[in-house]
Amino acid sequence: MPETRTRDRGRTRPDVGRYVNDALRERYFAACDAVFALGAPAVAETDVETDFGTTHVYRYGSDDPSGPARTPVVLVHGAGSCSAMWYPNTPALSAERPVYAIDTPGDPGRSVQREPLHRPEDAARWLDETLAGLGLDQVHLVGSSYGGWLALNQAHRRPDRLASVTLLDPGGLEKVGLRFFAWIFASLFATSAPKALRPRLAAWLEQPVLVVPELRAMIRLGVRAYRIRRPAPLPLSEAELSAIRTPLYLVLGKRSLLVHPRRQVERVPRLVPSARAEIVSGTGHGPQIDHADEVNRRMLAFMDSVE
Repeated sequence: MPETRTRDRGRTRPDVGRYVNDALRERYFAACDAVFALGAPAVAETDVETDFGTTHVYRYGSDDPSGPARTPVVLVHGAGSCSAMWYPNTPALSAERPVYAIDTPGDPGRSVQREPLHRPEDAARWLDETLAGLGLDQVHLVGSSYGGWLALNQAHRRPDRLASVTLLDPGGLEKVGLRFFAWIFASLFATSAPKALRPRLAAWLEQPVLVVPELRAMIRLGVRAYRIRRPAPLPLSEAELSAIRTPLYLVLGKRSLLVHPRRQVERVPRLVPSARAEIVSGTGHGPQIDHADEVNRRMLAFMDSVE
């Protein structure tokens, strides 16, 4: 990926996300590029100016800027990551629709945060400004984990540009429990394990990061290189969920530690009339990575059904 030379004017502010130093930032960018190379090549990159900073966006699909005449897909990554995490999904999705992957300000990536994003309404405003800057009036918004909370928050607060929302094992449905944080810390610790042990640990933790060398290097560098600053993924109330009218597709891993899958697969369609909810077996928090082909097919079928 070409390097982005946006001036980091927010680096000295304690309330915005920032890199520890330039050297670690460049090493992280190189690690990201190695992960990007595992997926579809981006046909373009662009920076969108918002009230909160510069948002870096990758576009996939046809190199014709007008693209196919189908509603585009917008991808929002999980916490502590960047758009490179979508490498298992960009080939299939971009073969059918224009795809945009957004680096979230406050997380490591090529976006540059200059103003704090502390409140859910700020997050919704930032994302709406980004979509407007891209000239997108209707999109299929897809979010994973923390990005799922951002997508759900958008459906609640600023739904006008949303044709649909797909939530991949998302935050925002219930309070995050200790079991999820324990899994995160155990996974980070396991990235330092001897190479011979990583496949066993990956199977035990259901953590593909451990067996994809490029992904492991990117995650480890991101923790060292970047100081994250972003809104807390506060769960939506039942009244807030019930007010959502955007078509929702909820995909949960059967062994998710972020939510209780059986509870949410019953609860969300009951509260949101337009919602569809499914559980994917043989996975935990990363269904779109562990079962990429299956989840890609399901997402595209849902988007087709909406249209």
